[in-house]
Amino acid sequence: MSVAIERSEQLDGPLTIADRRFRSRLIVGTGKYEDNRTMVSAIEASGAEVITVAVRRVDLDRTKEEGILYHLDQEKWFLLPNTAGCYTAEDAIRYAQLGRAAGFTDWIKLEVIGDRDTLLPDTEALLEAAHSLVRDGFKVLAYTNDDLVTALKLEDAGVAAVMPLASPIGSGLGLLNRFNIRLIKSRLRVPIIVDAGVGTSSDACLTMEQGVDGILMNTAIAESDDPVRMARAMKLATEAGRLAFLAGRMPRRETAVPSSPEAGMLD
Repeated sequence: MSVAIERSEQLDGPLTIADRRFRSRLIVGTGKYEDNRTMVSAIEASGAEVITVAVRRVDLDRTKEEGILYHLDQEKWFLLPNTAGCYTAEDAIRYAQLGRAAGFTDWIKLEVIGDRDTLLPDTEALLEAAHSLVRDGFKVLAYTNDDLVTALKLEDAGVAAVMPLASPIGSGLGLLNRFNIRLIKSRLRVPIIVDAGVGTSSDACLTMEQGVDGILMNTAIAESDDPVRMARAMKLATEAGRLAFLAGRMPRRETAVPSSPEAGMLD
């Protein structure tokens, strides 16, 4: 093995959030699937180790076969509860505590929605909930806008990761503002996991090429015509985007440059 190849294989490490390490940088959700069998098959195809579960929207009784939790092996996957569907800091805090009481971890993906049409975050309520949950011992992964100032405030609040959106939840519009995502990544020390808006594998690859630590998605897989194939595509795209970022792309130029040197050409 050449020195260059050996070095490139050593460039990357695991995704590290708080006190845990993960091989996969892709996090997937559990909503919107046609049935639980398809959900499990898609999760397996994605290679994801972290799986999000909406505390407010699932039956917390793990013994019911028709429920989502019955099919999710906690020895196989790290289940990350989230506060999806919460519109106030008080509700988000209450459902985070409910999830912990129901046997989930002290990790929480924190969402506080501010507008029912766009599902954009209420950043003021988000910060209030983040401060409260961090004080209560939670490891908070905070879903937010692609806004640097809010991201910095969340880091100051003690969150374990900041999760700026690529575009609105469920929109499939892909990454709308590369600059903001790169700016957030460059200024924060905690992991940056881009969440919401990815529509297909090229979106995932482009997002990871910005240098972020990971990506979270649900609708793009669950609402595709073939969720298992799409999950596999997302796995490969996430890996490809990360590798491309580590490799470093060629510079953009406004003029052509020949691929082969002109010196020594045959007449």
